[in-house]
Amino acid sequence: MSTNAEQPTALVTGASRGIGLAILRALAKDGFLVHGTATTNNGSLRITKELSELDNKGSGHVYDASNASGHTDLTNTVTEVDALVCNAGITKDMLCIRMGDDAFEQVIDVNLIAPFRLAKYYLRGMLKKRRGSIVMISSVIAATGNPGQANYAASKAGLEGMVRSLAREVGSRNITVNAVAPGFVDTDMTSRSLVGDTREKLLEQIPLGRVGTTQDIAATVSFLLSAQARYITGATIPVNGGLNMA
Repeated sequence: MSTNAEQPTALVTGASRGIGLAILRALAKDGFLVHGTATTNNGSLRITKELSELDNKGSGHVYDASNASGHTDLTNTVTEVDALVCNAGITKDMLCIRMGDDAFEQVIDVNLIAPFRLAKYYLRGMLKKRRGSIVMISSVIAATGNPGQANYAASKAGLEGMVRSLAREVGSRNITVNAVAPGFVDTDMTSRSLVGDTREKLLEQIPLGRVGTTQDIAATVSFLLSAQARYITGATIPVNGGLNMA
């Protein structure tokens, strides 16, 4: 599947739910032909159904971000894009002294190495066309750290460093590369973990007094992929309600 000459194409990884699904919906409304990935066939089918309901001719794809073969399967199907959004990610939380090498390496593989592979592949087409945009979904944890998340924090901090390096490499070809760093966002996962006193204590630390929504993140990604953001590159945009002010 190559880029339609008249309609820009976007690829969103981890798009079957939460932040990724909100981004997929926003980009479909922005006029992109959108492809999304999920880790399961059922998730892929949900994405295709969602896009169909939005009158979008894009589709869902199964993508295993943890290994190189998953990368090859995806890029053999979606061969060229105008916009790449790397949202897929995992956590394997554990205190450092108890964390095995496998738990550290798995998070790095999915959260950092997989976005590197995708950027490396899709930049080729963008460089040839002399245009394109990449957005990496990072996290407030990259800046603050968090107990039990040495692997996750390292992966997201690495992602932001990679964004700055790539932006310097490809800026002369009219390609922008940025990161969006969400704070605490109201998803299925946070709804289960942030309850009672834990949620109240968190809200006390957020100047805006609420957790974010998936739409808050999607709106920022939508802006970064728009013509209005053509002079923004190498940036990490914090979307955290003021939780971590520079």
